[in-house]
Amino acid sequence: MSAHRCVIGRLLSFTLTAAATLLLLAGCRAGSQEKASLRVLFAGSLIIPFEQLEKEFEASHPHIDVNMEGHGSIQVIRHVSDLHEQADLIVTADHNLIPMLLYSVADPQTNRPYADWYVIFATNEMAIAHTATGAFVNELSADNWPEIINRDGVRLGIADPRLDANGYRALMTIDLAESALGRPRLFQDTFGDQFRVPLSVSHAGGVDLIKVPEILETKKDAHIVVRPYSVQLLPLLQSGEIDYAFEYVSVIKQHRLQYVALASEINLSEPSLADAYGRVEVALDFQRFASVKPRFRGEPIRYAVTIPSNARHPDAAATLLAYLLGPEGQRIMAENYQPMISPALADNLQAVPEAVKALCRPLPQTD
Repeated sequence: MSAHRCVIGRLLSFTLTAAATLLLLAGCRAGSQEKASLRVLFAGSLIIPFEQLEKEFEASHPHIDVNMEGHGSIQVIRHVSDLHEQADLIVTADHNLIPMLLYSVADPQTNRPYADWYVIFATNEMAIAHTATGAFVNELSADNWPEIINRDGVRLGIADPRLDANGYRALMTIDLAESALGRPRLFQDTFGDQFRVPLSVSHAGGVDLIKVPEILETKKDAHIVVRPYSVQLLPLLQSGEIDYAFEYVSVIKQHRLQYVALASEINLSEPSLADAYGRVEVALDFQRFASVKPRFRGEPIRYAVTIPSNARHPDAAATLLAYLLGPEGQRIMAENYQPMISPALADNLQAVPEAVKALCRPLPQTD
């Protein structure tokens, strides 16, 4: 009888232990199923503030795992519009890329446009970055930089305009400087005879149109150095491989580099000068775009964000976006020298998620 009770006791103990284990495993599975894993594709110029954003957001939202991927702004969009990849949040340094490449392209799985709204939340300005050891840096000034960057032996870095908004903005900046600074040959002096297939500039109706060829390769002895993304120029500056590079001021300050500030007439930062900036456009002859041939008009720099229609976790993405636009996100961005627009400006406000609407106002419509 005693042995019988012992067997029953062992069976009962095993049953209870097994049940507890199953409950624990079920709880773990449920927990893992409830945790949303967000894929965020963002402009590489935001890498420093977004690292901090990810860390602080996850600490206060343990049920959401944020996976950040930085690229050039055009490449950010192409991951969805042309490669049809899933993303939960898209952040670009040029707001025009979203309507240009996402409003007009449908998800083949649903036949819905990849986006029908976006929110403008930040701005920036172009500048020329350098270190204390760059060539002729002791002579550099806001007045003579066009001469310095074109001296013999000086190497100038730009981002690839086919992939990165900073790249086509660098071209715009040089073109605008021709009239603003009275240097009519500056674009030719800087970029002429640098590429195997040259950039071309035409003039019509008061607009300078810069055409970027499909293949953009520098010649062997070129003083221009091209990298896919603007942040990839930073190590070249720091190592002395290049002397100067076009960068955003926020990025320059984040990396504690030196820079020459550019006049507001050419740095693409001043809203009141939008018409003047609009006198230059850049067209990309790039066959990788499945739906359009992008053409960009000079205008003040504006960063924008949207939640694409193929997002796996749109509610969690809206929570992250509200955090970015709210007090904590604004603090993080300010700590990293990234200027914000508050309240944010929403295109098609009625389509913006409810969690985000209160942080936005309608984007003024222009003709």
